[in-house]
Amino acid sequence: MDLVLEGLWNVAGAVGQLFLQPFYYISIIMVLLLYRRQVILERRLFHVRLNNWLTQTWRTVLGGLLAGVIISLVNAFIGMTLTVEGILCIWAVTIVLLLVRVRYLCMAYSVGLLGVIQFVLDRFPSFVGSGFGAEVLRAVRELNIPALLCLVGLLHLAEGLLVRWQGASFAGPLFFEGKRGKLVGGYQMQSLWPVPLLLLIPAQTAGGVLPWTPLFGGNAWQDGFGLVALPIIIGFSEMTSGMLPQVKARLTSNRLLFFGLTVFVLALLSHWWGWIVLPAALVSFLLHEGLVWYSRFEEQESSPLFVNPVGGLRVLAVLPDSPAQEMGILVGETIRKVNGVPVPTKEEMHAALRMNPAFCKLEVLNLKGEIKFLQRAIYAGEHHQLGVILAPDDKAPVAVRLQPLSLLQLLKPRRSEAGARDKRRPARRGGDTASQPPSAG
Repeated sequence: MDLVLEGLWNVAGAVGQLFLQPFYYISIIMVLLLYRRQVILERRLFHVRLNNWLTQTWRTVLGGLLAGVIISLVNAFIGMTLTVEGILCIWAVTIVLLLVRVRYLCMAYSVGLLGVIQFVLDRFPSFVGSGFGAEVLRAVRELNIPALLCLVGLLHLAEGLLVRWQGASFAGPLFFEGKRGKLVGGYQMQSLWPVPLLLLIPAQTAGGVLPWTPLFGGNAWQDGFGLVALPIIIGFSEMTSGMLPQVKARLTSNRLLFFGLTVFVLALLSHWWGWIVLPAALVSFLLHEGLVWYSRFEEQESSPLFVNPVGGLRVLAVLPDSPAQEMGILVGETIRKVNGVPVPTKEEMHAALRMNPAFCKLEVLNLKGEIKFLQRAIYAGEHHQLGVILAPDDKAPVAVRLQPLSLLQLLKPRRSEAGARDKRRPARRGGDTASQPPSAG
């Protein structure tokens, strides 16, 4: 009973510590800014709002909270020897990497880099520095890199499951220039999850003893246990023009699960064989970066899906609560006829819809190449008559200029980011990637 009461008291203290830290609130603000930016792009490109940024924010906050509870419970059996100075070191390295590129806001990079730095410092034990530098070196040397890498692996396993669960629902449609300068449709898939962690650590003073012995920490647990709050951001950013959003989300989820499991296993092995720490630290950021670049290469080599085929119009997105959604039109399908009239262009589709403004009958080619027939009454006041966003044609006036996302853009989205298309500009070769949001995986 005493252990339960002490545990509840520690949990209450750690939760209070979490809400006193600014990092958790900063992460939620970054989520708000990210989704606000997505809504601005949707209005600039399509003059409609497909997603509600407040709803998206609450969904990701709740998803991150669930992930935080599960990871904290698992970590209770792994253990962590982490000091306040160690937390500050992790955040300092993360902020420096954030200034280089926003997507480096990720523990895979910061912990991996700290592991390499610690390895180098251990080769020169006589180098201790002086003043503030000496304190920093001491904090880095005391970091339990295997335990932190275990945490990185767990975070990416949780991220992989969240991407599978929520990733496709946060995908935003866009127009951008393809490899040959032709305007194509695609999806920008990006999300962040603020994850509040309560990490079990050895107590600084004598206290209750755990009925189990955590993996990391050794004899330090004989003096009792405590909890420390550590807010983390996990997230992903993908662009797809050759796959449906749900297919891309599933593929990304599989890769994140593979990465998380690889890092987690290497971290556990490094607990018993110390020489594995350096390879595990290198894998943490090199494999992560390799998966990012491979995904970009895969997109550049794939054929675009969201282009209009001959004799039809490809559906890029379906507006919520629209006639198209009620009729069952799906993303990626092709509208071939409207009210019995072939519609090879958008203008002809709009003209066919006006032939019978109170009723709509469609011939649609589904994702399996089969024809299906849909019909529905159309009522006054329903937006866009049908409620679909179609793949772009040569007359599309705006497109997203693809470039890495900077911290300044996240704080203040530029109007030129989704601007008028310059048809005189030659196609860019290589490096065509969607704007990258902050990412912890």
